[in-house]
Amino acid sequence: MISLKTLKRVFFVRSKEQSYCPCCSGDLKVIGSRHRGYIKDTGDKIDLIIRRLYCIECHRIHHELPDILVPYKRYGRESIEAVLSEDTELTVSADESTIRRWRTWFQEMHEYFLGCLLSIAIRYDNETAEGVSSLPESKLQRIWNYVGDAPGWLARFVRPIANSNLWLHTCSAFMS
Repeated sequence: MISLKTLKRVFFVRSKEQSYCPCCSGDLKVIGSRHRGYIKDTGDKIDLIIRRLYCIECHRIHHELPDILVPYKRYGRESIEAVLSEDTELTVSADESTIRRWRTWFQEMHEYFLGCLLSIAIRYDNETAEGVSSLPESKLQRIWNYVGDAPGWLARFVRPIANSNLWLHTCSAFMS
């Protein structure tokens, strides 16, 4: 009997930028790595090796995530972005319950995300988002006022929130 094994793609993630602690802005030291898997929009499973970083100042451990991932989500950013953008040609290989959870997650968290983006804008002396309209807008359009609506918009708001240590851990799908 012949057993067919799916070849797993493994990629090492290394940032070219100098990383600083999102909690205290201290220097980070690489202390190891760990596996982080994710599922592409095609359904392919990819295994990433991400670095574990230790802050010399506050003694916390952080993980270096690439922009293709959203913290605590198993699917890649492109899949989640396509669902939240409500693209007409949805080609995500996730089941309906997963897609429903992503939409619920965004509906529940969008006000928090907007508050974080405003806080970050104020912190960096950019108090107002460009082109903010007084007309009623969807939740997604309000986020797009800060990060734009071009592809990759999800990464453009996830990264500053996560790097400012403002990202909230959401409950597991199996918790009631």
